[in-house]
Amino acid sequence: MRDPLPAPDFAIQSTQLLARALSLRTLPFHAHEILPSFGLYTFLNNFVAPRVSSRFFPETYFGLSEKGKKNWDVHIVSLLQSCFINTAALLVIWLDRERWSMGPIERVWGYTGATGMVQAFSTGYFLWDVVISATNLDLHGPGALAHAVSALAVSLLGFRPFCNYYGLNFVLYELSTPFLNIHWFMDKLKMTGSRAQLINGIALILSFGCSRLLWGTYQSVRMYQDMWAAFETPGGLPVPPWLAIAYMLSNTTLSCLNFYCFGKMVHALRKRFDKPKAGNEKGSP
Repeated sequence: MRDPLPAPDFAIQSTQLLARALSLRTLPFHAHEILPSFGLYTFLNNFVAPRVSSRFFPETYFGLSEKGKKNWDVHIVSLLQSCFINTAALLVIWLDRERWSMGPIERVWGYTGATGMVQAFSTGYFLWDVVISATNLDLHGPGALAHAVSALAVSLLGFRPFCNYYGLNFVLYELSTPFLNIHWFMDKLKMTGSRAQLINGIALILSFGCSRLLWGTYQSVRMYQDMWAAFETPGGLPVPPWLAIAYMLSNTTLSCLNFYCFGKMVHALRKRFDKPKAGNEKGSP
């Protein structure tokens, strides 16, 4: 399936040298999607989110500290991006018939324009995420930066192309992100412990567990099996060890962070909705 947004000639020509230097053959066909998406997320964060928030949630937004406002704006961008990228990924997975016919070797080295498009929009977001996490390290913490760097590395390797097929499948991690952001906003809007937050919390746990832990682990295992098949294929294109290791390390980092975050989320939800013991209600030690 072709990219619905084909690259103009000037974009291809202007990025050829960079693509050769980085060994990212398909990058020139998608640079016109990476840079504008990075610019769009920056614009949403710096201009749209503050203005929309101050108009519709003035009491809450202006009651936040400067760090709190930055965090609020980041969550708005994350919410919008996750809704968009989930829709794009699901449409391509469903409509791209070339993907359906791929075998193990094609899943490692194969490429379609539509898959590259979704990968490009993801790359633009993760590039923005790296910048935001690095410049606000005291706010988001080193874990967020590690996640952003790992996700960006995996996305860029897709333009080699390498595991472009699986890169799109891993985009579906974001299926849980809208619920995560809604949960965060409910806390700020004084809806903590409400029935609406409970319903959203259940949806968050289910979507996170299914998309990031079950689906993500299953896709990782399949990807490692296909990499091994590429190693063993006679006369084929073997996977360079450094490339396989880099991709596996990035993917493993993301997987470990997902399991860690899942535990933190379950703990946070239990604190919000577990009823205090009778002894505590009476002030007992």
